[in-house]
Parts: sequence; structure tokens; C-alpha cells
Amino acid sequence: MAELNHTSPRASDPERAHPFRTSWGSRALWAGLVLYLVYAVTTLDLTWARFLVGIDQGGELLGRLFPANFARWELLLSDLIESLQIAIIASVVGIAISLFVGLLAARNLMPNLVSAPMRVFIALCRTFHPVIIAILFVKAVGFGALAGILTLIVASIGFIAKLFAEAIEEISLKQVEAIRATGAGFASIILFGVLPQVFSRFIGFSMYQLDSNLRNSTMVGIVGAGGLGGTLFSAFQRFDYDFVTAILITIIALILVGEALSNTVRRVFQ
Repeated sequence: MAELNHTSPRASDPERAHPFRTSWGSRALWAGLVLYLVYAVTTLDLTWARFLVGIDQGGELLGRLFPANFARWELLLSDLIESLQIAIIASVVGIAISLFVGLLAARNLMPNLVSAPMRVFIALCRTFHPVIIAILFVKAVGFGALAGILTLIVASIGFIAKLFAEAIEEISLKQVEAIRATGAGFASIILFGVLPQVFSRFIGFSMYQLDSNLRNSTMVGIVGAGGLGGTLFSAFQRFDYDFVTAILITIIALILVGEALSNTVRRVFQ
């Protein structure tokens, strides 16, 4: 009897013995996923032979990429500065706009009549890839940095405003109600009751968006929106692969500098 009373709970509890229990429904979903993957691979002509050919051609491309050619360093430097300016201007303006849009989109602070349209606006900003938005702005305002700045502002609003609104919806309303009870106005409630609770997260979101804009500023140039991307695309078209390597190294250096800057700002505000 003593041995029966000391039976292991893992053996007697079927849920603990089988932590990943399956049902016929889950098995059907997994089977459907596998069948769809097989169908997708066959319809997209993803063959092992093409993969081997790609490896061979990739080896030839790597041989032509090195050594890097920095002979046109003046062009690289001017494009690097332009990409940096595009990213910083777009980040500052986009983050400032996102601050107000995120506040208006927070459902715990605003009525549905205000928050719903703002959330639709945020969703529209997040709908399209930055390259697609860049093409539209290039057609609207022409080639150059302005199209890139407008593109990254839209991308910043789509990301920062959404996260900022969600952060506001998770705050404690006790501080807000306490400040409201003193007869403070709406601006004072936001300044002293809301922002202190989300400020550190907002800084983190902003730094991540700056990193993203640094990367995207080099990408939107491919369609004529300024920065290193246009020079990179031209070098590929000319088969100037050693100069392509120099551009890629420059982009890597830009991203590493942005990462170091972001880490420094996070440490300061933590």
C-alpha cells in the first residue's frame, strides 16, 4: 500500500506524461501544411539541379567581388552622407508624428471615433513595402533624397505609432486618474501621467526605427530615392563587382555605426 501511495505524479497524470498531446484536428493541419509545401515546391520549380548551378555561379560571383575597389571613395562618401541624412531626417520627423498618432490611436485614452481612424491610418502606412512606397514618391516628387525621406517617414509612422499605441494601452490608469482628479488638463495628463510610463519603451522603439531607416535608406535608392542604393544598382548594371563590394562594405560600416549609436542612447535613458 505504501508503494501505491508513492506513485509518481508524472506517471499518473496523462497531461504531464504527454505535454505535447495531439488531436486529429492538429494532425490534419500538419498534414495539410506538408502537402501545401510539397505543392509549392513543385509549382515554383525549386529543383536540386538549379541549386547546384546557383552554387557554382555564386562561387564565380564571389571571385569577381574581391578585392574591393575604393578608388571612387569620394562618390562613396557623398552617397554615405546622403543616406545618413535621409535616415536621420526621416527618423526625427517620423518619430515626432508617430508620437501624436500613437496617442490618438490608444483606445484607453481616446474614443473609438478618434482611435479607429488613426488605427486605419497606421495600418495603411504598414501595408506596403518601403520600396513600393518609394516608387510612388519618386513618381510624385521626382528622383532624389526627398522621395527617400518621405518614404521612410511613412515607414516610421507605420511601425512606431503602432507600438507606441499598444504601449499606452498597457499603462496603469491609476496615475492618469490621480492627475485628472487634481483638475489637470489633457496635456498635463499626457505629460505627467502617460509619458513617464512609456518613455523608456518609446526610446527603444525609436532607436530600433533609426536602425531600420539606416538600412532602408540604402535600399530605397535602388528605385531613385537617393542614397547609396542608386550607386549600388548602377554598379550591378555595369558588372562593376569590385566596386559593389566597396559599396557593401560601406553599408555595413553605416549599420555598425548606427547600432553603436543606438546602444549608447539606450544606456543613457535606461
